[in-house]
Amino acid sequence: MTGLPITPSQTVGPFFAIALPWTDGPHVVPDGTPGAITIGGSVIDGAGEPVPDALVETWQAAPDGSFGHPDDPRRGAAGGAGAVAAFRGFGRCPTGPDGGYRIVTLRPGLLPCGDGRTEAPHLDVSVFARGLLDRVVTRIYFPDEEAANAADPVLSALPERGGRDTLIAIADGGGRFRFDIRLQGEGETVFFDV
Repeated sequence: MTGLPITPSQTVGPFFAIALPWTDGPHVVPDGTPGAITIGGSVIDGAGEPVPDALVETWQAAPDGSFGHPDDPRRGAAGGAGAVAAFRGFGRCPTGPDGGYRIVTLRPGLLPCGDGRTEAPHLDVSVFARGLLDRVVTRIYFPDEEAANAADPVLSALPERGGRDTLIAIADGGGRFRFDIRLQGEGETVFFDV
């Protein structure tokens, strides 16, 4: 025995609210941008309760399928990601007391795959929350992209029930979509090992 005092237990977080969110983080484009859509929903834990201290991040292509990244050869081309000056492709939104989040963005375009096929328009989503040692990663697809969704290599590799259906948003009308993220339990959202 060393005779040293016991170290008090301390929480490891989450401390997302301290430095990660920023004022326009949920706005991939400003409100009122022509063609802007809103994707919102709730982050829900395994007991069906809202997670009020999670952080939802999105990364996506522009409407033409290009990315605002220096390594994308389509960037800056006519109609490329720079065509909408305020579009940055990345959003970050903390959840509120009701577990809700909201992202304002543009609908992404089709993405080319290396094998000549295309991926359906989607947003890549990372969720950081209490109880998670690392982020979980999923995707949001659009319900009115039936043909593109059917041809998407990621969606087509998943079972219809309990797989694909957990990745497709619900249209609320007027450019609004709902996508709830269920971290575990009944109706758990499909997460990818990346």
